[in-house]
Amino acid sequence: MEDFILGAYVFSLSILFLFGSHGFVMIYYYFKNKDKRPEGKAILDDKPVVTVQLPVYNELYVVERLIDAVCALDYPKDKLEIQVLDDSTDETVDVVAAAVAVRQAEGFDIVQVRRENRVGFKAGALRYGMEIAKGEFIAIFDADFVPRSNFLTETLRHFTDDRIGMVQTRWEHLNNEFSLLTRAQGIALDGHFVIEQQVRNKSGFFINFNGTAGVWRRSCIEDAGNWEADTLTEDLDLSYRAQLKGWRFVFLNDVTSPAELPSEINALKSQQFRWTKGAIETARKILPRVWKSKLPLRVKLQSTVHLTNNLVFPFILLTGILNVPLVFIKHAGHHETFFAFMSIFVLAFISSFLFYLYSQKDVYTDWKKRIFLFPLFMSGSMGFSVNNSRAVIEGLLNRKSAFIRTPKFRIETEKDTWKNKKYQAAPRKISIAVIFEIALALYCFIGVVASIWFLEIAALPFQLLFFLGFGLVGLLSIRHALGPQGA
Repeated sequence: MEDFILGAYVFSLSILFLFGSHGFVMIYYYFKNKDKRPEGKAILDDKPVVTVQLPVYNELYVVERLIDAVCALDYPKDKLEIQVLDDSTDETVDVVAAAVAVRQAEGFDIVQVRRENRVGFKAGALRYGMEIAKGEFIAIFDADFVPRSNFLTETLRHFTDDRIGMVQTRWEHLNNEFSLLTRAQGIALDGHFVIEQQVRNKSGFFINFNGTAGVWRRSCIEDAGNWEADTLTEDLDLSYRAQLKGWRFVFLNDVTSPAELPSEINALKSQQFRWTKGAIETARKILPRVWKSKLPLRVKLQSTVHLTNNLVFPFILLTGILNVPLVFIKHAGHHETFFAFMSIFVLAFISSFLFYLYSQKDVYTDWKKRIFLFPLFMSGSMGFSVNNSRAVIEGLLNRKSAFIRTPKFRIETEKDTWKNKKYQAAPRKISIAVIFEIALALYCFIGVVASIWFLEIAALPFQLLFFLGFGLVGLLSIRHALGPQGA
């Protein structure tokens, strides 16, 4: 039995080491290409017609804010078309209609686009809007975004030649300071944008449109096959199909688009599930095309890591489960050589730390203060392994599910609240997954106690991270699901 546990543990850590150590690769390219800057035109002389698409589904609290921000874009009215792609089934429909009527009276070319059904979800709405769009370029914003007035002028000037198909901006966080939950999300997203997106783009690897806060050349979307709804990440899917056709993308780290982070953990779980499962679905669909292409080997390898990195979650979960019996095995004095060798896997942790350290240092003056939350982020990633492992498994098994949108509550300051608002998780509904998270927290607490009792100090930090991760995610899920009294 000991040999089986040790073998499973080594295998799990090897997978985590493989993906975790990739952070060293990203940091290498980060410094190698640090001085590179996206080249854009100084002035946008001939301003093209732009269609701004706003896919909306039951966004009562934020849709007016979005429409107001888009109408405040510093761009000629006669060159700007705004489509509110409204698939809503609640009073959001009336709010949109009223806001659109006001803006039409002010001379804006804005329309509320309604479909008979939600076929294809967001991808279907974007494709439907494309059929009637006037613009040569298509800008897209989700409902929780508040684009800056200079968004179009700053992005369009980077379409410097006909083969640039998409320009993506970095997400900024409106409510980063709202709670520890939002701060941890901020660290995660900064790592993706500041390191992954920026470094991959500067180094000639594939990047992805992030579903919002970017601009597409219409001909690029059409040439790549248009939006498809066979994965939950239609943005990642189209991005790879376009780049495989030879289109180039540009990422702007210095141009930001503010957005609202999920402030309620069950909303965040829903978002993470969709992103994780969708990425696996896209990997199943796209990776064979990547490897059959004539792309350089380094691009194929980077694309593989990019599309499959969510595979780590089942192995994070397995590692957390195996950590506890390993304390007892190690204390029994067995396999000393094995445990000495295992210390090499700490390098993956160092790699991840450097990855997120430089993502904070690159864009924040108070990066030293922010990076102190790295252990919280790591613990949260462990706690989310139950939720995201289920997403990975469903993606691998090709089990289809509906596109569940992330509810937004217009949380911008610490004084705002999501309590007593619509779109919360169903009251009193506690899923089996949450019960499993709580059970794992109690199980990992045994590992914490055993590590202290046996003076296995080296094992204690990771035992604590798993215990806190499962415990916090599970308890917050219960509190937030119980309704307004949650915190």
